[in-house]
Amino acid sequence: MAGASLYPLSGNEAVASADHDSGINYALLHDETKCIGCNACSDACREVNQVPEGVSRLEIIRTGPYGEYPNQFYHFSRKSCQHCEDAPCVNVCPTGAAFKDKKTGIVTVDAWKCVGCQYCIAACPYQVRFINPVTKAADKCDFCRETQLKQGKQPACVEACPTKALVFGNLKDPSSEVVQMIRANPTQRSKVDLGTRPKLFKIVAKQGEIKL
Repeated sequence: MAGASLYPLSGNEAVASADHDSGINYALLHDETKCIGCNACSDACREVNQVPEGVSRLEIIRTGPYGEYPNQFYHFSRKSCQHCEDAPCVNVCPTGAAFKDKKTGIVTVDAWKCVGCQYCIAACPYQVRFINPVTKAADKCDFCRETQLKQGKQPACVEACPTKALVFGNLKDPSSEVVQMIRANPTQRSKVDLGTRPKLFKIVAKQGEIKL
């Protein structure tokens, strides 16, 4: 992603305890070596969460092609809320509409409290928040907190991915798949130099290789 600052992350640092007391701290891993850019994730997100046209909670950014024919490849990266441990959007919200759920670690929005001031949009260094044209409130990815998770399901994007490029789980559970993946693979997060402690991890693709 243009402008992103990425740093390798040790397994211990990645799964360090969160700053809330719950036994759950959800995170997401995007394995770019498996992503084919099909947009099934973003389509599922839009349908399940009734996201209006013209805005998006989730985008797959395609860059390239790189290399020369016939050895060209593309790079697919995910753009969505990072669910930061120290979320700038939460810190600037004047009404408490932007908050981190203490039970799950999910950064979310209370649309009833939002006054549409857009302070959170300006504060977000990842540029993933927007004003929903229907609710007139700030909106973004919430890991399907009010839809899928309430039903005991995985986020819509995770369930829809045909190549299993997305792994969702609890950072506080050492046996969870997301923790095992982070510990077993070199992972990166965006703009960690800002101190936001984002929870969207990525396994970065090299030369567009798809490992199925």
